[in-house]
Amino acid sequence: MRTAKDPDPEDTTMRLMATLLTCCTLMTCEVSVARDDSSLLRAQAEAWDRAIVAQDRAAIERNLHADFFQIDTRGQRHARAEFVDNLMDPQLRIEPYTVPDLEVVQHGDSALLTGTTRMHGTYAGKPFTSHYRYIDSYVREHGRWRVVAVQVTAIDEP
Repeated sequence: MRTAKDPDPEDTTMRLMATLLTCCTLMTCEVSVARDDSSLLRAQAEAWDRAIVAQDRAAIERNLHADFFQIDTRGQRHARAEFVDNLMDPQLRIEPYTVPDLEVVQHGDSALLTGTTRMHGTYAGKPFTSHYRYIDSYVREHGRWRVVAVQVTAIDEP
C-alpha cells in the first residue's frame, strides 16, 4: 500500500515527460525567434544599403539609433548627424553594392552584423572604389532594431 509520501511512479513519469516537452517547446520557440530576428536584421541591412545608394535621408535616419556613431577607415569618430550629412552630400554618388558574406550574431537585444563590400561611385565627378570590412552594432529597443555603431576597416588590395 502506498502512503501519501510515496509518489505514484506513473504520475512522476508523466510529470517528467510534461516538463521535458515544455522545455523542448520553449527551446524551439527561442531558436525560431532568433532565426526570425536574423532574417529581419538581414532584410533591414539590405534595405539600409539601398537607402544609402538612393540617398534616402528618411530611410537612413529611421535605421539609426539616437546615440549612433561611426568609426571610419582612418579611425575618426562621426556622430549621427555628420554621418547622415556625409551620405547626403550632393557630390556623392554610390553605385548599388552587395555584401556577399553578411553574418548576423545576436546576443539578446543586441546584434552584430559584419561583412565585406566593394563600393564604387563618384565624388565631385571623380570615380572612387573602396573595399572594406565592417561591423554594424544593432540594439533592439521597444521591439525595433536600430544601428547604434558602425566600424569600417579598409582592406588593402594585393
